[in-house]
Amino acid sequence: MKPDLKQIQVPIESEMAQFEHKFRDFMKSKVKLLDHITNYIVKRKGKQMRPMFVFLTAGVCGTINESTHRGAALIELLHTASLVHDDVVDDANYRRGFFSVNALWKNKIAVLVGDYLLSRGLLLSVEHGDFHLLRIVSNAVKEMSEGELLQSYKARKLDVDEEVYYEIIRQKTASLIASCCSVGASSVAREEAIIEKMRLFGEKVGMAFQIKDDLFDYGEDEIGKPVGIDIKEKKMTLPLIFALRNADWLTKRRIIHLIRNKSDDKKAVNEVIDFVKKSGGLDYAKSKMDAFYQEALSILDSFPDSEYKSALTALVSYTIERKK
Repeated sequence: MKPDLKQIQVPIESEMAQFEHKFRDFMKSKVKLLDHITNYIVKRKGKQMRPMFVFLTAGVCGTINESTHRGAALIELLHTASLVHDDVVDDANYRRGFFSVNALWKNKIAVLVGDYLLSRGLLLSVEHGDFHLLRIVSNAVKEMSEGELLQSYKARKLDVDEEVYYEIIRQKTASLIASCCSVGASSVAREEAIIEKMRLFGEKVGMAFQIKDDLFDYGEDEIGKPVGIDIKEKKMTLPLIFALRNADWLTKRRIIHLIRNKSDDKKAVNEVIDFVKKSGGLDYAKSKMDAFYQEALSILDSFPDSEYKSALTALVSYTIERKK
């Protein structure tokens, strides 16, 4: 049976309800404009999978406490700040189907709002002495920035091999889910081995999650993001890397030419998509996604059975089986 987010949340229902109120409080400001914008952001929140990973991991490793709540809020504040800044960088007018902050209030205000959210997260940790949590999340923000920059640099050269691809997605996507899981563990346990095990679990989930996202670019499940976006942005994802690696020299040169010079041409993008599908790129990416998924479940299996562990297993399945 397909996992359902409401069912997954059952063991942490009260924590998630409390978290929403606490998160609003953490974002409050004396400046009315800032309050107005942060309220707009909170009302348009997504599935809240990040705090779910924090609370469920904490439940698997110990007893959820106030430090867990602060850790979940810290991740959400810093991640929200990065999304607001990303929309400015990408000149994006929409976020989750709604107008982005920069579209409504312009770039200058959006950058300042992102800075404010970042500082609130830092202060939240400093005020409560949660330096161990701050270290984890700050490292994730550093990794995410490095991953995005590495991807941008490689997009110019179009020379990404499988090893570099894994490094990019480990930094830009997996590091965030890894930080959710290590923050959850670190908020309830002091054993470095347990915290590291949960960090690695989150990293494996994040790797599988990103490969799943890359598959949507080829029309997998027919929903999700518009088809061909990654190709238009000259991002080298796993299905394409595999297809190019196994192509003859002439085909490879033509596909690279299309991506480099005609990525705005719908016909050219469709030709690249068709090439990847016929080359077995999607099946290869799915097999690698499944391998990371199984590695994550194997790590989780080493923890004692509980309702939190069952829910966390279901949440991992949800990230892999999602349709968008």
